[in-house]
Amino acid sequence: MKKKLTQPAGVCLLALLCCALWGSAFPCIKIGYEWFAIEGVGSQILFAGYRFFLSGVFTFLLGCVLEKRVLTMKRTSFPCILRQGIVQTTIQYVCFYIGLAHTTGTKGSIINGSNAFFSIIVAHFLIKNEKMTWTKSLGCLFGLMGVVVINLAPGALAGGFHIMGEGMVLLCSLAYGVSTVLLKMISDRESAMTITAYQTLLGGFLLILIGFALGGKVGGGDLKSLCLLVYMALLSTGAFSIWTLLLKYNPVGKVAIYGFTIPIFGVVLSALFLGEQIISFQNILALVLVSLGIWITYRDMEAKTDGNGRDRETYV
Repeated sequence: MKKKLTQPAGVCLLALLCCALWGSAFPCIKIGYEWFAIEGVGSQILFAGYRFFLSGVFTFLLGCVLEKRVLTMKRTSFPCILRQGIVQTTIQYVCFYIGLAHTTGTKGSIINGSNAFFSIIVAHFLIKNEKMTWTKSLGCLFGLMGVVVINLAPGALAGGFHIMGEGMVLLCSLAYGVSTVLLKMISDRESAMTITAYQTLLGGFLLILIGFALGGKVGGGDLKSLCLLVYMALLSTGAFSIWTLLLKYNPVGKVAIYGFTIPIFGVVLSALFLGEQIISFQNILALVLVSLGIWITYRDMEAKTDGNGRDRETYV
């Protein structure tokens, strides 16, 4: 399995699959707000909590079937997995929903698209042999430019910077970057399914508590809305499980750089399901920039190393 998960083509396809699944969450969330009568930050966080807790349940059941055992974790692993759940699920999505309640969707998308860059930066400080290089910096720059281009519209960046709006979305991106590196660091403690199941259960449960504390309510409950919630939970189950496996066997930067494609998938899938127009020079340029950024960074990760295990180029 390790060989398949480290081959360039395999990493590319699986990482893009994860990003496509996460990108599909954007139209799903918008549709879900309508179908479940979601109003207010408390209800949004509660809705997210239901989604991720259910995803944790699905991951646990799937893991039991695939590994032919009841998923259990070592007592010594609990603090690390709890920390992962708090950072990756609870903090990230609390910041995300509060931030979006106080800023425009365009500005939120632009800032949130920086999460892959944060992953590579955090890995530079916390993981040996994953130092930032000028080539990685250039790749991240192209990726960020693509995210900005695909979201840019006249006046979209007006309104300044506010802590409860843009600041919270920026913290969400930072939480994602930190959680990606932490996930890499604990990936050898337990199986990918065990880590994913328990961190999602714990993080989702905390989201539910926060949602209730803020007076959140989730309405709806008909067949189509329940099917939507199940799909959203399953997409998280699949994406988080595959992503965890990829991080276990590959450098963080080699995987995280694909995160720049999430806004691309979000736009394309929003067009398909919400009827938004996407065929434009702006969107094509964004796709080219993101693809170029991924290729540059991936080329850097594949570079030959010197006798000390460092890439043969100048480090930042």
